[in-house]
Amino acid sequence: MRKLNIQLSPRPRYIHTTDSNHPWPVYPNLLKGLTIERLNQVWAGDITYIGLGRGFVYLAVILDLYSRKVIGWAIRRRITSELTLSALNLALHHRGPVEDCIHHSDRGSQYASHDYVLRVREAGLRLSMSRKGNPYDNAYVESFMRTFKVEEIYLRSYQCYEDVLRNVPRFIEAVYNEKRLHSSLGYISPNLFEAGHQNKASSQAVTP
Repeated sequence: MRKLNIQLSPRPRYIHTTDSNHPWPVYPNLLKGLTIERLNQVWAGDITYIGLGRGFVYLAVILDLYSRKVIGWAIRRRITSELTLSALNLALHHRGPVEDCIHHSDRGSQYASHDYVLRVREAGLRLSMSRKGNPYDNAYVESFMRTFKVEEIYLRSYQCYEDVLRNVPRFIEAVYNEKRLHSSLGYISPNLFEAGHQNKASSQAVTP
């Protein structure tokens, strides 16, 4: 490697984004054994970090697990319940009333806090949380986070907060939701999958 001037790729820094040591209640996992068969049946949220030249910023997302589409997201300098609330409010703005939809997350304080749980219940969502220390309970969102890191973060050199604000929304909306193909969706993007689902629902609703 020295002769060929080959250098090891630096190991990405790891930051914990889940703090489950808090005084608020946690909720059972409602996804176990559940078949997901429609839009707005299950939303799932999670948080990841983005390393900058100095320090970190944080991204919270909400996915509709039926279409894998990111329907809510927020970027902040601090990892607080305000971050996750902003992502949730954007999802609610995009989807409107979603009575009886399951909201799934980890057991972190950002999702278990009084303000967040109150907003979830006000919106008519049902709370569901992963088992402690078990990322497989939120596998679809973990998969999105891996895609986000590999296809966006690791390919760029983010140096400042403005870089994140400029590029991350573009990746979510114009690349992932619009163009990213999913084998589980029949090799189409989340936007195309939802459009097909909605067209089918409209045709079935027409009275002959």
